[in-house]
Amino acid sequence: MGFLELHNISLSFGGIVALSQVSLSVESGRLFAIIGPNGAGKTSLLNCISGFYCPQEGGIKFDGRELVGLRPDQVARLGVARTFQNVELFGRLSVIDNMLLGRHNHFRDGFFKNILLGYLAEQETVNRTKVEEIIDFLEMEKWRKHIVANLPYGVQKRVELGRALAQEPKILLLDEPMAGMNLEETEDMARFILDIHQELGVTIVLIEHDMDVVMDISQRVCVLDFGQKIAEGTPEEVQRDHAVQNAYLGENYETMIKGELRS
Repeated sequence: MGFLELHNISLSFGGIVALSQVSLSVESGRLFAIIGPNGAGKTSLLNCISGFYCPQEGGIKFDGRELVGLRPDQVARLGVARTFQNVELFGRLSVIDNMLLGRHNHFRDGFFKNILLGYLAEQETVNRTKVEEIIDFLEMEKWRKHIVANLPYGVQKRVELGRALAQEPKILLLDEPMAGMNLEETEDMARFILDIHQELGVTIVLIEHDMDVVMDISQRVCVLDFGQKIAEGTPEEVQRDHAVQNAYLGENYETMIKGELRS
C-alpha cells in the first residue's frame, strides 16, 4: 500500500473525459512526477486529490483515509498542501501575512478571531515562528514585509510554495512550480524542492513541463495522455518508453531528451 493511492479514477465534464481509469501509488518520502502533453489531465488529477474535483468513479486513499467526498479544507487538515499553476496569493498582503494564512489549520480559536481581533496568544507566537523559519529556509528574508503584488513573478511562486509549507504538510502537491520562470529562477526552485524533500522529508507530487527538471530530481514518473496513464517508472525507463515518445514528439523525441521541449 502506498502513502497515496489512486484507484481507477475517472472524471468527466459533460462529454469531455478528463481522466479515465487512472491508478497510481506514491510511497511515503518519494518525489513523484506527473508529466504529459497539455490537456493530458495532470491538473485535474491534482484537483481530485486535493478535493477541488470529485471523480465520478474510483477511490483515493491518503495515509489510510479515503479522500473522495471530502471538502478541500478537510483534505488539507489531513496533511495535504498544494500550489497552483497560476499564482493564487493575496496581492495586497505582505509575504508574512500570506504565509500566515497557510497556518489556518493550526488556528485553535478560529480564523476570524485570529485575523480580525488580533488575537495575541501562544499560538500566534508559534505560527509566526514557523513562518519565519520557512522564510529563512526559502531565502526570502529581504522580501518578508513586502507587498506580494510588488514582487517579481518568480518570488511570488516562492511565496506560494512557502505558504503551502506553512501548513506543515505530509504531502505536497506542486502544479508546475517552474512555469513562467527564467533559467535562474527555475534552478532556484528545483533546489528548494529538493531541499524540502531531502531535509524536511516531505513527500512530493510534482507536475512539470521542464523535462530537464523532471529527469534530474524525480525518483518516479507517471505519464498521462488524453486522460489515461500510458507509462510509469523511473525517469530512465520513462525516457525509453515508446508510448511516451509518441505522445510527445514521435520521431523527434530526442529533442525532448535534450531538454528542448518547453510547453
